[in-house]
Amino acid sequence: MAEKIDKAERVTQNRVIKLFSKELGYDYLGDWELRGNNSNIEEGLLADWLKKQGKSDLQINKAISALKSAAGNPCESLYQRNKAVYKLLRYGVPINPEIGKPSETVQVINWNEPLNNHFAIAQEVTVYGKRQKRPDIVIYINGIAVGVLELKNSRKDLAEGIRQSLVNQQEDFIADFFTTVQYIFAGNDSQGLRYGTIKTPEKYYLSWKEDEQENSGYKLDKYLQKICDKRRFIELLFDFILFDGGDKKLPRTHQYFGIKKAQERIRDRQGGIIWHTQGSGKSIVMVFLARWILENNPHARVLIITDRTELDDQIKRVFTDAGDNIYQTSSGRDLIKQLGQANPRLLCSLVHKFGNKDKDYKEFITELEESPRIAHGEIFVFVDECHRTQSGKLHNVMKKMLPESVFIGFTGTPLLKADKQTSLEIFGSYIHTYKFNEAVEDGVVLDLVYEARDIDQAMSSPQKVDQWFEAKTSGLNDFQKAELKNRWGTMQQVLSSKSRKEKIISDIIFDFSVKPRLSAQTGNAILVASSIYDACCYYELFQKTPFKGKCAVVTSYNPQTGDINTEDTGENVETMKEAVYRIYTELLEDVIAEPGKTKTETYEDWAKGLFIKEPANMKLLIVVDKLLTGFDAPSCTYLYIDKTMQDHGLFQAICRVNRLDGDTKVYGYIVDYKDLFRKVNNAILVYTSELEYDEFDPQDCDIMLQDRLKAGKERLDNTLEEIELLCEPVAMPKSDLDYIHYFCGNTENPDDLKEKELVRSTLYKLVVAFIRAYANIADDMYEAGYSVAGVEYIKKRLEFYIKLRDVIRNASGEVIDLKAYESDMRHLLDTYIQADESRVISPFGDMTLLDIIVKSGMAEAIENLPGGNKASQNAVAETIENNVRSKIIKDHLLDPAYFARMSELLKEIIDLRKERAIEYEEYLNRMAELVNNVMSGRDKSTPKALNTHGKVALYHALGESAENEILAIRLDTAVKVSRPDNWRGNVAKEQVIKAAIYRVVNDKDQVEKLFDIIYAQNEY
Repeated sequence: MAEKIDKAERVTQNRVIKLFSKELGYDYLGDWELRGNNSNIEEGLLADWLKKQGKSDLQINKAISALKSAAGNPCESLYQRNKAVYKLLRYGVPINPEIGKPSETVQVINWNEPLNNHFAIAQEVTVYGKRQKRPDIVIYINGIAVGVLELKNSRKDLAEGIRQSLVNQQEDFIADFFTTVQYIFAGNDSQGLRYGTIKTPEKYYLSWKEDEQENSGYKLDKYLQKICDKRRFIELLFDFILFDGGDKKLPRTHQYFGIKKAQERIRDRQGGIIWHTQGSGKSIVMVFLARWILENNPHARVLIITDRTELDDQIKRVFTDAGDNIYQTSSGRDLIKQLGQANPRLLCSLVHKFGNKDKDYKEFITELEESPRIAHGEIFVFVDECHRTQSGKLHNVMKKMLPESVFIGFTGTPLLKADKQTSLEIFGSYIHTYKFNEAVEDGVVLDLVYEARDIDQAMSSPQKVDQWFEAKTSGLNDFQKAELKNRWGTMQQVLSSKSRKEKIISDIIFDFSVKPRLSAQTGNAILVASSIYDACCYYELFQKTPFKGKCAVVTSYNPQTGDINTEDTGENVETMKEAVYRIYTELLEDVIAEPGKTKTETYEDWAKGLFIKEPANMKLLIVVDKLLTGFDAPSCTYLYIDKTMQDHGLFQAICRVNRLDGDTKVYGYIVDYKDLFRKVNNAILVYTSELEYDEFDPQDCDIMLQDRLKAGKERLDNTLEEIELLCEPVAMPKSDLDYIHYFCGNTENPDDLKEKELVRSTLYKLVVAFIRAYANIADDMYEAGYSVAGVEYIKKRLEFYIKLRDVIRNASGEVIDLKAYESDMRHLLDTYIQADESRVISPFGDMTLLDIIVKSGMAEAIENLPGGNKASQNAVAETIENNVRSKIIKDHLLDPAYFARMSELLKEIIDLRKERAIEYEEYLNRMAELVNNVMSGRDKSTPKALNTHGKVALYHALGESAENEILAIRLDTAVKVSRPDNWRGNVAKEQVIKAAIYRVVNDKDQVEKLFDIIYAQNEY
């Protein structure tokens, strides 16, 4: 036993050499420790292989010379030399055989026939650079060193092997040797294998994941076989290496398999959706897949579509940095022009450029259908953030313009149930998914820690507020009074008081003083405000704090004088629009617009750049919607949310803080001021849930499309019929006066207005229903079965009834210009609404969102808390009981006594909840404590000396006392010392375990009980 645990590194190395030679079919070149002139380009091996390919001595000599020249260029960095060598490996070495003869290309690796290459390894390869170093194993293809493997003893961290290779790449050691190396491996028998490439920092070395259930041998051997299989290794070298603006990158497992799945679809000319969670490298997948398409189909062209200018610019930057020529269209006309010719083969465009402002939509669609095909070649369309760009007129135009194209949707967010139908119609089913929890487990992104903070607000003088309303509403009718009160209530919810904002600002400044990442000035934060006005107010308040000059506001607003032309109410006060205009004008006053940009764009780019590169000098960005998607800043550690959000928007926002940024950033932190836990829970649940992979039949889309449009047309026709019937009794000639008489009576008679109130209310509701029914199928009216005349009729009736509603509202006085009251109501908010200091109300402590929501089984348990009525609260209680109890039942055999107690505690909490004996906050506290206890298998009373699940379970079974604590430890030791290998299921070996138990407890009745617990523990 001791020899197996204590084996030397050379034992592992010998086994790995045998694996390469026997299992993978590589030639073993020998131990090269004492061999002189070891090189990353073994000329003899390469020359022999090239000769077998029929190359002449002249071709061979020139090819080797060109390779060595690129690898040994003293004027270039290791990155540049490696990139130059890789280009020659991938595309071949161009040579001029003789003067007057055309140049030709010599391939030094046969990419088309992987097995027609010479694969070999050598061990202990001594390399003489400025200082001598000796990699454990070097992998050669045709004599060219393409891989290096450093092995460590299983008792040592394989990170030592990574650091050893990083040292070897320094100029003071053997950097020259790594100019041809593509893959750098480090491994041992206890931790397995990790891989990177030249200059990859230790923290970014990757682990491969495949066939996780296969567990017959060492993970090191398993994944060397997976990656270094001859066919796959050639594929990885050819299709999956990226030089990205100074960084060389290799694929993560999910990227590789996502592309492989996409390749299968593309070969069958089928589309689909790739869902890879936020921050997992979706853009790199696009680059690899686009390259594969263009290289394997000479007629193919790839068009990448986004819906935002910043994403369009980002796509261009990613491809350009990767060395790919991509054409960014400047207009719709330019897009059509480029599609109509053979080149460029790689383009990017905004979806909006598929529109035509000068033509009616139907006319434009008809023209496209009747016109000859405008696109040259076979078009493959990548639609970025397809959950947003998957429907609408522009997408229909795009499908008509490119009728035979293959559409691949990319998204970092899953398609919600509401999107599923139209998603299948447009793209097809999911091609590949990589969910949030998978990315966290793989270390691709960080887990999130959630903290809810509550700031109580109270009205300091209700009497004065009532007096204000009485004074201001004395001349208004009932409808206008109700509208003003509704507006007041809305402002209380949407616009926080100045006092509340000041408390949040104090919170943020305090966090920057005490939270490690923030106080060290290596991390920064984003504050999400509920409106542009709120964002500007926050910014203005921050200018009176130490954050002055170190925070910025980034919104969609761009100040124009036209914004305030109709804002003056004559009250000599500032409206919200005027306040926003003033604040933006002041902050942009000293900004000098860069060429081709507005002042606002210049300011925004400056703020973003400083936020990413110098977090100490740009501590906080205040946003509303911008920067919550597609903005990657590894320094961003905290997200403060003061805005009601949900679904895609919420998940994309919270993922702004989950990017890796060194060892000091362990989690991303969400601070919630809007009681969004239920919605955060829902988002995380959706983004981690299993999907239904139904077999996808493209013909199903036609059925789904017809069903959706049939229902939409029926709803629109019925709504129009209802509103026409309502207006049928109006006297002829049905002028505006006739409609006023019918819906209002005598507008100077309050009794008439009151009598006609119900019919007016019905009109308003039906107009809203008519608008919604039309909007639901407005982009598909012709597909739904309407003729050209029918569509025109619907549009005219809609326009008529919208105008009629406005006439009736004005005539009845059921309209009020709230702008005149706006500043007064804001004054009330700031004067009479006082906020308390914030307090943390989420009781989950250091538990991450995945721990709370996914792993604990509470995902649906908290979903609807707090309930609105007793029935819903009871339903929630039952859900909690079912979810948490299922976890208890699942683990019951591991520790029967403990989980029986947990079950009783759960029942007690549920009973209290049903009896309404505890409030929501206390309920959360108790549930959080219970979940912690259930997840960890121990509570506060468990002795610290019991440091494994097995010891704890034995302690609970024996009875919780000081004596039994000692007895549990003795039992644990006795079992571990005496247990035979593979004892479970072997009656004779199980008796050995039972005998060891008996020797400790000396009680036959106890033996079987304790044996069952030991049997259930993996550690034994």
